[in-house]
Amino acid sequence: MASPTLTVLDPAQYRRTPWKNGGGVTIDVAGAYRPGAAPGGWDGMLWRFGRTRIERPGTFSDLTGFDRILAVIEGEGLVLHPHGRPPIDARAPFRPVRFAGEWPIMSELTAGPVGVLNLLAHREYYAIDMAFPEPGTPHTVAAGHAIVLALGAARLAIGGREIALAADAACAWESGAPVALAPLHGRVAVARLTLRQ
Repeated sequence: MASPTLTVLDPAQYRRTPWKNGGGVTIDVAGAYRPGAAPGGWDGMLWRFGRTRIERPGTFSDLTGFDRILAVIEGEGLVLHPHGRPPIDARAPFRPVRFAGEWPIMSELTAGPVGVLNLLAHREYYAIDMAFPEPGTPHTVAAGHAIVLALGAARLAIGGREIALAADAACAWESGAPVALAPLHGRVAVARLTLRQ
């Protein structure tokens, strides 16, 4: 297992970006853009990891060409209705669901507003994954680019190094080999991106 060099991400530096359809605001934890593209914009975006709140039912933004993973982290009761496809049940917290960015989707809130995490990436370049390892349960993060977001104050071991994260802080790394992660205290989300060959 690798021992990666960690970069700590400060919540005070997270960017606030309007949704593509203007219906809300995303708090960007991390992302990447094509050279010359404006960070935080939708043109030239390669991938983005962030959180937002869905306050009312509505349509999702058209993100054609992107794969998306979404998970509820606050509240419960989110159901996604892709046009012409079966509903996607995202009601349970910390259970990621996948869908294509070009699917026309209407959201349904069955128990009030929810907070969600979103990981999206251009599928031509990246494969993506999201997990919520349980405290005390060892977890292996595959090679690639990873971001660990603390959903509350958290303590964890990454590649044998122990690190504490304040609520909403994150750390990131790039590794050519798998990395051992052990959540010791608190809930974290792990987002991973693998560059396609």
